Amino acid sequence: MQQRDHYTTVEHFLDDESFQTWVLAGNDLHRWEEWTIDNPQRAKLVEEARLWLLAMRVPDETISRTEIQEALQNTWRTIRGIESTKVIIKRPFWRQGEWWVAASILLLGLLLGILYKARLDRQPENLAGQYRHENQTTLVEKSNTTDRPLLIMLADGSSVLLQPNSTLRYPPKFADRERKVYLSGDGFFEVSKNPEKPFYVYANELVTKVVGTSFRVKAFSNQKNVEVVVRTGKVNVTSTQAAGNSESEKVLLLPNQGVRFARQSGIFEKIEDLTQEKNLTRDLSNIEKLSFEFSDVPVGQIFKTIEQAYLVKIDFPADKLADCYLTTSLNDQPLAEKLKIICESLGRRTSYQMNENQITIHSDGCN
Repeated sequence: MQQRDHYTTVEHFLDDESFQTWVLAGNDLHRWEEWTIDNPQRAKLVEEARLWLLAMRVPDETISRTEIQEALQNTWRTIRGIESTKVIIKRPFWRQGEWWVAASILLLGLLLGILYKARLDRQPENLAGQYRHENQTTLVEKSNTTDRPLLIMLADGSSVLLQPNSTLRYPPKFADRERKVYLSGDGFFEVSKNPEKPFYVYANELVTKVVGTSFRVKAFSNQKNVEVVVRTGKVNVTSTQAAGNSESEKVLLLPNQGVRFARQSGIFEKIEDLTQEKNLTRDLSNIEKLSFEFSDVPVGQIFKTIEQAYLVKIDFPADKLADCYLTTSLNDQPLAEKLKIICESLGRRTSYQMNENQITIHSDGCN
């Protein structure tokens, strides 16, 4: 268990150098952001400690780490001195006990608020904006409590088939430079291509980074291994402890390859050929087995394949599309892009609507 899992006071966080680096420099090598999300019961302590650091920080960047540590220690000694004096010195009734504590907390809160606002005003806009964005972002959480895969559509057009007993957390809108989601369990991802905004899947001890591809991540908290299997494209896999370190071990996976990460030992085992792994191939879902390469295939049959892969229901005008055939490759596309390509191929008068697992095709026929 990580040392920070035992932190119970603000002082514990202030004494942690990795926490100071995250707050003051925005360098999150130790995954404080993810840890805070996974430990909501400590979110209040984290926020209080962050405000302390920001309030005590001054524009002079030449201050050494030793001076910062001494300043923190002096601050805490002052606080303890006030508390001990409060016990010894006699005061009128209205200044004793809970009244005095409440007034002190209120005064301290107002002081910190003023200092924090002044500090933000002096910071570069990108750093201040980053903190504001992190505080305002609320992750959407979807848990699959059924006995069949759950289809989740993300804001960027990516799609996820979430397996039973699994949970996915994701923002309603992705950040400007990257896309992050958090998986607990088993999920198959089809990521919309965007080289400017890499896609990250955080799953227990692993981080999977992609630009646009399809792959499966299996990361149950009660299992000893975390597995990543690639169907199309390529992905980079590293551990959360080593993420951000250019010298850390990274595993590059190509189609029909995978990796098994032993959580206890931290060892990667790369799988060069998935067909040789019976345990993995036995657990493949329909979407991983079916081919989306179509050569002069009736549109109705293409819709049937999509229904089988994503476990959705597609309502389309069969009579108007009876004589429509398509030749196309949809292997490396998320569901929304697949539907868009099909509709554009049929002509301008064809469109689709999606409501959870129900898809409706509107069309007057093909060109």
